[in-house]
Amino acid sequence: MQCRGMEKDEEDAAAAAAAEEEVVPIGAQKHDPAWKHCLMVRSEGRVRLRCAYCGKHFLGGGIHRFKEHLARRPGNACCCPKVPRDVQDAMLRSLDAVAAKKKRKLSLTGDVRRFAHADAPSASNGTAATAAQLGGSGTESPIHMIPLNEVLDFDPVPLEERPPESSEMRMRGTVGKKKRKAAASHAFTPPLGPHAQQPPLQPTTPAPQANALQQVVMAVDSVTHTSGPFGSAGLDKEQVCMAIGRFLYDAGVPLEAVNSVYFQPMLEAIASAGGRPEVLSYHDFRGRILKKSLDDVTAQLEFYKGSWTRTGCSVLADEWMTDKGRTLINFSVYCPEGTMFLKSVDATGIVTSPDALHELLKSIVEEVGEKNVVQVITNNSEIHAVAGKRLGETFPTLFWSPCTFQCIDGMLEDFSKVGAISEIIGNAKAITGFVYNSAFALNLMKKYLHGKDLLVPAETRSAMNFVTLKNMYSLKEALQAMVNSDEWIHFLMPKKGGIEVSNLVSNLQFWSSCAAVVRITEPLVHLLKLVGSNKRPAMGYVYAGLYQAKAAIRKELVRKNDYMAYWNIIDWRWDNHTPRPLHSAGFFLNPLFFDGIRGEISSGIFSGMLDCIERLVSDVKIQDKIQRELNMYRSEAAGDFRRQMAVRSRRTLPPAEWWYTYGGACPNLTRLAVRILSQTCSARGCDRTHIPFEQIHDERMNSFERQRMHYLTFVQYNLRLQQRQQRKVKAFDPISVDYIDIVDDWVVDRSALFSGPAEQPNWMEINQPVSRITSREPNEDEFESFIEGVDDEMIQGAARGIQEDDDDPACG
Repeated sequence: MQCRGMEKDEEDAAAAAAAEEEVVPIGAQKHDPAWKHCLMVRSEGRVRLRCAYCGKHFLGGGIHRFKEHLARRPGNACCCPKVPRDVQDAMLRSLDAVAAKKKRKLSLTGDVRRFAHADAPSASNGTAATAAQLGGSGTESPIHMIPLNEVLDFDPVPLEERPPESSEMRMRGTVGKKKRKAAASHAFTPPLGPHAQQPPLQPTTPAPQANALQQVVMAVDSVTHTSGPFGSAGLDKEQVCMAIGRFLYDAGVPLEAVNSVYFQPMLEAIASAGGRPEVLSYHDFRGRILKKSLDDVTAQLEFYKGSWTRTGCSVLADEWMTDKGRTLINFSVYCPEGTMFLKSVDATGIVTSPDALHELLKSIVEEVGEKNVVQVITNNSEIHAVAGKRLGETFPTLFWSPCTFQCIDGMLEDFSKVGAISEIIGNAKAITGFVYNSAFALNLMKKYLHGKDLLVPAETRSAMNFVTLKNMYSLKEALQAMVNSDEWIHFLMPKKGGIEVSNLVSNLQFWSSCAAVVRITEPLVHLLKLVGSNKRPAMGYVYAGLYQAKAAIRKELVRKNDYMAYWNIIDWRWDNHTPRPLHSAGFFLNPLFFDGIRGEISSGIFSGMLDCIERLVSDVKIQDKIQRELNMYRSEAAGDFRRQMAVRSRRTLPPAEWWYTYGGACPNLTRLAVRILSQTCSARGCDRTHIPFEQIHDERMNSFERQRMHYLTFVQYNLRLQQRQQRKVKAFDPISVDYIDIVDDWVVDRSALFSGPAEQPNWMEINQPVSRITSREPNEDEFESFIEGVDDEMIQGAARGIQEDDDDPACG
């Protein structure tokens, strides 16, 4: 009765507060996974939790009650009717883990009380006797409770940061404690050099014949079950770290694997398992676990498929070449709910023939369903263009589109080859090459830059050039302070290249040139990031983004003779001779640019809109209805288009969602707008490293094993795509080999170009980075920052068209 009464109050309060709510930021200390699925809102002076799926408000009960709501577990809260299945399963696992943790806590607390009661008569015999009772040599007694998240915190605490021992603690010293202190000090002493011998750890796992994976499971389990959440678990934590390290090193697993979003949940699952977890075998992972993983991935993909008829989908052909020279194409299907990997095809003998490529693309469209497909995105070569044109003739209700991501990346690559820009990039690489090949300089940089790096992650190798220039320019003052410091002058100036780097960093002309390059290229770099984003479809933004890039170049260089070289690069890569009606229609239908389509509009944009109507809508009667509704939309003559809420939401809601909300008076146009604005512009897949795509095409393989390998790559790649969908930022180390394809030669030693004594590298002298996997910060939202740069002048200029704007006499 009390629960039903609380829910009744919440429903009444939610109805009263629906008119006006203020979203309250959720603090960084909120670590429970359920916080990601709710909003904290304030209304009428009270703070509530609001479900992100069904909108229900919660006045009390805390995050645990809301988690029961998401888990659809009856009792303290009603069940959410709209929660996704994967979120429901995650909440159920979290609730079970909390319950198991409480049970262990109660059990261990009882053990400690019984232990204390049993030892009370012998307390006068001293602490040494107590240590002997607990098992003798150096075993720590359970003294105080440590939370699970602290036990599983694998970041080592530097020795200088550990709190000093108080005098009271020193007075408690006993023979047993001295032994323990000596053992712990011995275990944590770092090696003095590369050849120093480190004493072996004393494992709690009694079986020396156990494999590396068994040691990981047993070590993690021993943290919470052998020693429990009591006592100083430093040695246990070190055993966990060493067990994981031995597993990674022995199995040859890439160290970048710990950046996976599934790594920490794996450790938590082992730690929360009751008793000693089952140790799994080689055949388990090849058999039943793979089958279960395949079922889980397939269920998620079926959820994606359910939205194809409503939003349409894009077939993506991500083409790449292996180390052995094979050309493979990874076929995926994109929709706003997520991207689904279909299969990998060996296209070595296919991509050289338009006929063969057309047949391959045709088979994929038939597999997905012609009625679902809005476009097929491939590479931009002439062979792909011919095959794409034939595909459009075979299927008259879809488009072939060249990959926009590849186009924009090619523009940046060509920009970096322009003489003046290439020279500036070369000078910047001289600075980074010196800093990242000297341990002293690298540590000094971290000190003056407050832990920041000169190099930050970028989408591609070409984008890396301009992202790094921008980052270095933002850190200019700190770099100049560094090269003028006593440490730099005394220790690094005499080194090979030290003087040249100092002169570069102090050169004002170098920094002004960097600033000019950043202003020229930043809109394109931002557009590349936007096109590659998974936050929302980019179809409605590319046309305006290219106009913005051209406008920035013209503003910086002023004279037509100067900026036309860059404009020609953009035009050649974009290829004005290839119509892109989806991008024109995306601009026309994006409510953000509504004011631009009400007045004078480029004939190319409007023709693209009409092309989409004729191609994507086969029924001529519906085409006529859409034409009438289009005029109603432009004049705001019907429905909710002229509402103040609709006007404000043009800059906040994703375009397709805006049409869902306010397009009710134009149902046929709304359906078409949603299908166009729900598409991606990029065929680029996710990270393919360490997935055996080439191996599955080995003709020597057994037929059963080939089928198994197909399913394994299907699971692996789809998990990576889902991981990308979660928008996690990986820990980044510029000098790591894991990022060599992106960082390229920005960290290469260039000391051979300079005179002076060279420094011998020693990686052990480098201070270890402390960054972890973190979610993207709100200010890194590429769409929000793009929208902030949209003003009336830009909208009107983009609506007139890029080429028409070039012909404006004022441009000369």
